[in-house]
Amino acid sequence: MNNSMIEFCKNAFNLNDTQGQLVNSAFYGAYALSIPFGLMMSKIGYKKTLVLGLAVVGVGFIINFLCINGNLDGDVSTTYWLFLGCMFIVALGIVMLQLVANPYVMVLGAPEKGAFRMTLSQAINSVATTVAPIFILNVILSGKEAKDAVPADIPYPYLGLGLFTVLLCVILAFLKLPNINEGEQVAEAEGKVKQYKSSVFKYPHVWLGALGIFMYMGLEIGVPSMLPAYFKADPSLGSATEFLPYYWGGMMVGRFIGSAVLSKFQPRYILTACLIGGAACVGISFALSGMAAVWAMLLAGLFHSVMWPLIFNLGLQELGPHTKAASGIINLGVVGAATLTPLMGMVVDNPSLGVGIAICMMFIYYLYVVWFCWVGSKTGLK
Repeated sequence: MNNSMIEFCKNAFNLNDTQGQLVNSAFYGAYALSIPFGLMMSKIGYKKTLVLGLAVVGVGFIINFLCINGNLDGDVSTTYWLFLGCMFIVALGIVMLQLVANPYVMVLGAPEKGAFRMTLSQAINSVATTVAPIFILNVILSGKEAKDAVPADIPYPYLGLGLFTVLLCVILAFLKLPNINEGEQVAEAEGKVKQYKSSVFKYPHVWLGALGIFMYMGLEIGVPSMLPAYFKADPSLGSATEFLPYYWGGMMVGRFIGSAVLSKFQPRYILTACLIGGAACVGISFALSGMAAVWAMLLAGLFHSVMWPLIFNLGLQELGPHTKAASGIINLGVVGAATLTPLMGMVVDNPSLGVGIAICMMFIYYLYVVWFCWVGSKTGLK
C-alpha cells in the first residue's frame, strides 16, 4: 500500500513531495538489514524466519494503531513520524518474509524453471498490490476525496491488518513445511557433487544483482511515486490514487503472462524486451500530454512486471548452500526504493528541475539493468 499512501499522507499531514516520499524511505529502508536477516535465516531456517516475520508485521500494525490513535490530538508532524516508525517495524517483518519466499520458490523444483516459479508467485502477489489502492479509497478513506484525508482515518484499518497477520502467523506456526538443503538438491539435479566457493561474498554476480534490484526499485516504485506530483501539476486530471490500480493491475497481468512465456523463452531475452518496452513507455509519455501521458506511464507497469524475479533469478545462479545468504544480499538492493524515490522527490520540489527531470532519471536505471542482464550476471561464473 506504500505508494498508494503517498498522496494520502501528503494531504493528511500537509507534506511536500520530498516529505511524502519518506513513506517509501521508512518502509524500504528496513531492507538495509537484509544481510543480517539472511545470516539469521541460515541459522534458524525457513519456517522460524517466516513465523517471526509475520509476528513482527502484526505487532508493527498494532503498535501503529496504539500510537496514532493515542496522538490524534497532538502535533500532526509528530503523528506522521510515529506512523513512519511503525511502518519501519512492519517492514522489518516483510524483509524476513521476502528472504523466505525468494529462495524457497527458487529451490522447490528444477533450477532452470526457477524464474518461471518466481514470476508466477509474484503474479499472485500482484493481486494484493492491485487491490491495495482500492482498499485505501474504500476502507481507509471510506469514500472521501483524497484531499480530505486526515490522520484519524489510519488507526482502525491498520489494526484490522495487524490482527489478521497475527492470526496468519499462528496458523503457519502449526503447519509443517519441508526442510530444504539447497546444496544437496542442486547436486542431485546435476547428478554430481558441485564445488562451491567458501563464502557467498566471493560471488561478484550476487553483489551486482543487489545493485540490479536497487536500480529496478527506482523503476517499479518510481512511476507510482511520481504520479501524485504529475497530477498536482495538472489538477484537472483528478486523483493519482484512483489510477494506481491500473499500474499494479498491469504488473499483475504481465506476471501471469510472463509465467507462461518464461517456460518457453530464455529469461535474459524476456528481461531485455521488457526493459526496452518500459523505457519506450516512459519516453512516449514525454511526447504526449494530459491523460495520454498518464496512460503511457501506467502502461510501463506491464513491462516492469517480470523484472524483479528475472533479476533475482540471475543473481541467485549456481550458489547451492549459499542461496539463503545470497538472498539477503540481493534483497539489500530494495533500499533503492528508500533512496532513489526521495531523491526524485527532491528533484520534483526544485523549481528549476521538476517532475520531468525526475522521471528522466529512470533511464539510468534501465541502462544498468540491461548491463547486468548480459554482463554483470555472468561475472565470476564459468
